[in-house]
Amino acid sequence: MIFDLQGFGPALAAGTLMTIQLALCALVLGLVLGLLGALAKTSPYKPLQWLGGSYSTIVRGVPELLWVLLIYFSTVNVLRALGESLGVGSLELSPFAAGVIALGLCFGAYATEVFRGAILAIPKGHREAGQALGMSKGRILWKLILPQMWRIALPGLGNLFMILMKDTALVSVVGLTEIMRQAQIAVTATKNPMTFFLVAAIIYLGLTIIAMIGLHFLEKKASRGFVRSNQ
Repeated sequence: MIFDLQGFGPALAAGTLMTIQLALCALVLGLVLGLLGALAKTSPYKPLQWLGGSYSTIVRGVPELLWVLLIYFSTVNVLRALGESLGVGSLELSPFAAGVIALGLCFGAYATEVFRGAILAIPKGHREAGQALGMSKGRILWKLILPQMWRIALPGLGNLFMILMKDTALVSVVGLTEIMRQAQIAVTATKNPMTFFLVAAIIYLGLTIIAMIGLHFLEKKASRGFVRSNQ
């Protein structure tokens, strides 16, 4: 099947690149927030448990689209006042930055529960063995807990990332020129929605397939030592 893109091919390619950049940046932020949230929820300290639980509950209870709008528009007055106070003029949060923060925040809330489940799945005897060897809590976390947690959490995180890639389309509402925004511009100019929305769907499907292949290799690599131990 050959599509007549009427000169919008480069724009769609640029939109695809923007989508990939947005998804990867949000992934990094989300992984950090998710790990911190999981460590807080599994902490023996009640304030940290409350903080981690509140983060995952509140963020997951609000639609991703609302987070994009809230973060983008709620910072307008704050940044303007900050810029004026610093004498640098009006500051503004870019659609890309707002998208990274909003999607990373949402990814992190769901990743918190994935990481938490993975941490709880690790036998307590592994921590006790580390303590018996005289390892510090930080070393036990870095050498014993995190490698096992990563292997257990990887399938769930992979599913969340594929959802994240499709959620990047939400950032088009604040003007970011990713795949959906470019497709909408092309539709407005050509009055041919079927072609460009179908092309956008194919691009998203292609990105999802690539992500699935990458996830397969990551899972295989992460489970390599674990598989040998059972043979």
